[in-house]
Amino acid sequence: MKTIPATPPALLDMDTWVFDLDNTLYCGSHRLFDQIDLRMTKYLAKSLDIGLDQAHSVQKSYFRDYGTTLRGMMINHNMDPKPYLDFVHDVDLSSIPAAPDLQAALTRLPGRKVIFTNADLAHAERVLKKLGITDHFDAIFDIHDAGFLPKPEPDVYDLLVKRLKFDPTRAVMVEDIARNLEPAARLGMATVWVKAMTECAICKEEPNGDHVDFVTDDLVTWLAAL
Repeated sequence: MKTIPATPPALLDMDTWVFDLDNTLYCGSHRLFDQIDLRMTKYLAKSLDIGLDQAHSVQKSYFRDYGTTLRGMMINHNMDPKPYLDFVHDVDLSSIPAAPDLQAALTRLPGRKVIFTNADLAHAERVLKKLGITDHFDAIFDIHDAGFLPKPEPDVYDLLVKRLKFDPTRAVMVEDIARNLEPAARLGMATVWVKAMTECAICKEEPNGDHVDFVTDDLVTWLAAL
């Protein structure tokens, strides 16, 4: 059983911080994921030769059942992941402003910092560069590293720990989807749920269990308070 830090400042003793990317390191109100969502729908509509409404329904069903739309398409339709990932991440990042306050908070935050995302490396690198925080992260564990197995599949968390060589009981995971924190908690990580400002239904789901240690709707302010 993990020992949960009694207060957020106790997290400063942790060795590793594992951050999700989209709607976690930037606010969902910037609506970047809306672009990704639309491009996923368009890709499915063309691939499956169906209308946009039906494609959107399939997309959301696969996201809920498989963790990502990509995983559902690979399992059910043998889809090649690379053209899909290239297409859905070809988005305009101009809505995301530079984040000097986040940069300052990460500067003050001790410990190793890594990205753990269901997106791909190229997208993660573009977003981090736009935010101005690239230099704070010494590793990005993306969907390719995961063998296209997405969060919250437990095996991918084991692979993350093994690949990046850290002690999960000395780590914190920060994520906007509460269900994605459950496997992390089982490994002994402290967990932080960033309640995203987005229309994503799964992102808004309250945690079902005790796998969330801390909750915030403002990551920068929460980190600064440490």
